[in-house]
Amino acid sequence: MSPRLRIVILALTFLLGLMVSLGTVLLLTPGQNSSVKVQQSSVGGAFSLVDHNGSRVTDQSFSGGPFLVFFGFTHCPEICPTALFEMSEILRALGGDTGAINALFITIDPERDTAEKLKDYLQSFDPRLKGLTGSVAEIEQVAKAYRAYYKKVPLPDGDYTMDHSTIVYLMNKDGQFVAPFNIKRPPEQAAADLRPYL
Repeated sequence: MSPRLRIVILALTFLLGLMVSLGTVLLLTPGQNSSVKVQQSSVGGAFSLVDHNGSRVTDQSFSGGPFLVFFGFTHCPEICPTALFEMSEILRALGGDTGAINALFITIDPERDTAEKLKDYLQSFDPRLKGLTGSVAEIEQVAKAYRAYYKKVPLPDGDYTMDHSTIVYLMNKDGQFVAPFNIKRPPEQAAADLRPYL
């Protein structure tokens, strides 16, 4: 091996070692790699609304047990009543275990969905479902916290309907988001997936 080639190999080896050492120092030094941290998205949070019995409730009213959250409205022709029926069937399948779980139906149409309207509407479903309403600002705040989409859609006759997302949110005992909860399956299967959170 020629002296020139030996010097080139030694120089390259030194540079490679220096790069590895520098990389290790950067990875192990606190705060040095903070710019590449991935921010986890948060879903849910504090809210203050009125339930279908006219009582003011907050997110803390449901602490101590898991809860399901669905955003919809009482004039919804198909999606909302179907989702509430499926949630009712899951509560039924849980049987005696349902004392520790809440299921919330939060309106995205507070202009029409008063507490009285929600109470009347929910009579068609499991009595353990709780309807929540509030001011336009309060609904905007809770929908934003849950990253729920909704939009008023004018109709030709001057009335309106609501376009909205259809996610059912599973929140744990501490009010933290677990995952979207699939209600489009046999109630017994969905109930079995809920029991570990009770």
